[in-house]
Amino acid sequence: MGKTWALMTHLHALAGPTLTLIYPLYASICAMESTCKLDDEQWLAYWIIYSFITLFEMAAENVLYWIPLWYEAKLLFVAWLVLPQFRGASFIYDKLVREQLLKHGVRLHDHHGHGRHGHGADHGPHVLKAEHGVH
Repeated sequence: MGKTWALMTHLHALAGPTLTLIYPLYASICAMESTCKLDDEQWLAYWIIYSFITLFEMAAENVLYWIPLWYEAKLLFVAWLVLPQFRGASFIYDKLVREQLLKHGVRLHDHHGHGRHGHGADHGPHVLKAEHGVH
């Protein structure tokens, strides 16, 4: 039982960084090198959502410590975000993040006229502007 437990502990310790950082890093590099823009959206959305998760964990660290299975639940959620058959990161971005930006009057401006799903070769910066008179 001791060797099995030690193996499970090591696998558990490797699963987090592999699922949350190593695989997404590799997939992001592959996406940048491909000509398809759909995979770029998936991985950019993943890094945005992963940043939100990390900030949330930093702010709620003392509370999350007391929640059983938080880490395991987070890993399952991240698996849904990164696995290509689910494309969870793109889904969350489209349904939650983008909807909230639009709801609160934040417009996404593209200086190159390509729109949100533009396929221009230039990946110039996008600027967020509030519609409430603040520019």
